[in-house]
Amino acid sequence: MSVVVTGSIAFDNIMDFPGHFHEHILADKIHMLNVSFLVDTLKKQRGGTAGNIAYTLALLGSRPILYSSAGPDFTEYGSQIEAVGVDVSKVNRVTEHFTATCYITTDRDNNQITGFYPGAMSDDTKLALAPLGLGASDLVVISPTAPLAMTQFALECQAAGIPYVYVPAQQIILLDADQIRIGIEGARVIIANDYEFEMMLNKTGLTADAMLQYASIVVTTRGAEGSIIRTREGVFEVPVAAPRQVVDPTGAGDAYAAGFVHGLTHGFDMESTGRIAALAAVYVIEGYGTQTHHYTREEFQARYAENFGTAVRLLP
Repeated sequence: MSVVVTGSIAFDNIMDFPGHFHEHILADKIHMLNVSFLVDTLKKQRGGTAGNIAYTLALLGSRPILYSSAGPDFTEYGSQIEAVGVDVSKVNRVTEHFTATCYITTDRDNNQITGFYPGAMSDDTKLALAPLGLGASDLVVISPTAPLAMTQFALECQAAGIPYVYVPAQQIILLDADQIRIGIEGARVIIANDYEFEMMLNKTGLTADAMLQYASIVVTTRGAEGSIIRTREGVFEVPVAAPRQVVDPTGAGDAYAAGFVHGLTHGFDMESTGRIAALAAVYVIEGYGTQTHHYTREEFQARYAENFGTAVRLLP
């Protein structure tokens, strides 16, 4: 089985604001908003949803194929994630634009304000899955990139009978109702946080039950309250894993998606799959950056047992 991860490759500039956004935003002046937040931390890290998902998948023992576009500044990034087991041979190298860049500011309540420059990511619209020779035994992850590319990947998977996991995340804002419905209607799995989930329902007019008429698994993450996995056979509530420290939440959702995909593709039951995903997410929030965490499979297994009281064996 090949696992192909589509979505963005980006550099993240992560900044921490040592206060609360709401204290500096006046509701009656929102129509003329002009604010500046003095941050006390700035770190440039590897990121992008596809890069993040692929990185955690590799840590867990998978060998994902990263399928996205990057600029001439990708060389070091590519070497670093290739070293942990990500296949970067299919990355589309663009010479005209730099790799996409994200600017994320987080306040003390973990609220975030994000600015994003797409750069080379715009060339994802020129990519097609056909050259990869995928079939029904493979899996594609469709995560945020150019909306047209996300829709094209979904349609191509549907036409070729390739199962896919739909993780639209922050691109729900730009995707229109028809594009979201296309992504939902052919998906094997849908993963979104509770806010994103409500946005999808509002845009499409679908209900949670209606989503299960299309996807066989619908996952809603709820931060510190854990996650809910809905299937046609039943509903599973998954607890969070305990963080050793909470530093920054950026990228936790990507790691959760990676953990879920790993569990799904390695035959774990739904509860174990959700717990693998929950633990994978915790590693990210314990440090700055979306790809700065690291662990061996043995370390992950030990911490899984520590958190959930049962054993799990990760298979490469």
